[in-house]
Amino acid sequence: MGVYLSTPKTDKLSEDGENDKLKFGLSSMQGWRASMEDAHSALLDLDNETAFFGVFDGHGGRVVAKFCAKYLHSQVLRSEAYSSGDLGTAVHRAFFRMDEMMQGQRGWRELSALGDKMNKFGGMIEGLIWSPRGSDSKNGDDDWALEEGPHSDFDGPTCGSTACVALVRNNQLVVANAGDSRCVISRGGQAYNLSRDHKPELVAERERILKAGGFIRMGRINGSLNLSRAIGDMEFKQNKFLSPEKQIVTSNPDINVVELCDDDDFLVVACDGIWDCMSSQQLVDFIHEHIHTERSLSAVCERVLDRCLAPSTIGGDGCDNMTMILVQFKNRGSEKKKADLAEQSGKGEEESEVR
Repeated sequence: MGVYLSTPKTDKLSEDGENDKLKFGLSSMQGWRASMEDAHSALLDLDNETAFFGVFDGHGGRVVAKFCAKYLHSQVLRSEAYSSGDLGTAVHRAFFRMDEMMQGQRGWRELSALGDKMNKFGGMIEGLIWSPRGSDSKNGDDDWALEEGPHSDFDGPTCGSTACVALVRNNQLVVANAGDSRCVISRGGQAYNLSRDHKPELVAERERILKAGGFIRMGRINGSLNLSRAIGDMEFKQNKFLSPEKQIVTSNPDINVVELCDDDDFLVVACDGIWDCMSSQQLVDFIHEHIHTERSLSAVCERVLDRCLAPSTIGGDGCDNMTMILVQFKNRGSEKKKADLAEQSGKGEEESEVR
């Protein structure tokens, strides 16, 4: 079968939700790929005032993406920095925590439970999972490093995942990104990138890779990986003399803190399967074209996936897994301002007629 299927899988996993501040829709599609390696998180209520959205694009297997979707938001929430209101530091620490949690016996066991029928990181058949006595106790994540077993020396998975997440609290937006998934905001109809695609050819990325003992061939790290930051990929993080931030591949996220304003229309978090086919502005324009005519935000996302899906695998672009989350800001945005002005104008005309 190779990398691609003979015909694409176009059935979609879609979801919608809203509260008094935000409305979101999401959709994901396997497409031409032989397996689905994307995962996502969409939580309107990380706590009473904070929402969390994340897209995780796996490579070499799906387990790391699924692990991040399951655990990253909970590690943000349990951080001391989060409790003190420092969302940027909390999410920054959570990215590194993913690599830590995927090592050792507990990490191996959790990845096995999330894995494919034959996991690439350890050759473990799903379902045949060694479980120590008391492993499901209520002691929680604090005991991860203490669990002992036959895989206590497990260095972590060789597969990996991008991670692009957005936290919204009141008027504050915090974006964290490692890899080439991307977060974009529409401000008055103009697209603004809130994350940077981490590719080996970027000067700072190239310098780190070379200093850590890696090389770049044909745009790929050590001839294999075409992005320079990711969670997992532990084979590129084995230099014991370097900090996690300085490894050949690092999970170190860029953090961008933005103050939301009345011109903000919506937010998009999507994997590179979307961005390979549309620029940030093209996607924002496409959404503006359909957001008021479709029945839901997830339906808008579905339109985008269909728009990006390639008719064949000849060109490459449009053949990847695709996942997109669309978050609309309530009670703000240029469309609401236009509606308010129209409503005020209508009231003014009514008053004139009464007089």
